[in-house]
Amino acid sequence: MEKLFAQTPKPPYYAVLFTSKIMNASGAYDSLADKMLQLVSEQDGFLGYEAARDHLGITISYWKDLDAIKKWKNQIAHQKAQERGKKEFYEAYKVRIVKVLNDYEFFNSL
Repeated sequence: MEKLFAQTPKPPYYAVLFTSKIMNASGAYDSLADKMLQLVSEQDGFLGYEAARDHLGITISYWKDLDAIKKWKNQIAHQKAQERGKKEFYEAYKVRIVKVLNDYEFFNSL
């Protein structure tokens, strides 16, 4: 079966919800996002992500613990990308950090 969702461990674990409104979608934005995805995938404690974009973009990244999230936030290339995003790409964004206490799923086999 196709993997539709990030493969997360048994809870508890953490999620960072990044909701954004892009003012300047471009190839440069896509390129930077691809670089950040490659970089975050190498971070200790990163479990996976899910993303969707229409009028608003929503990216949810999953993490082993709060320390891993803090290290990613303070990662130098990520900090530079954040500053570039504020200057060039984002009209607005909001970040929420949550502790996942339970998860379950359903797949229709029809």
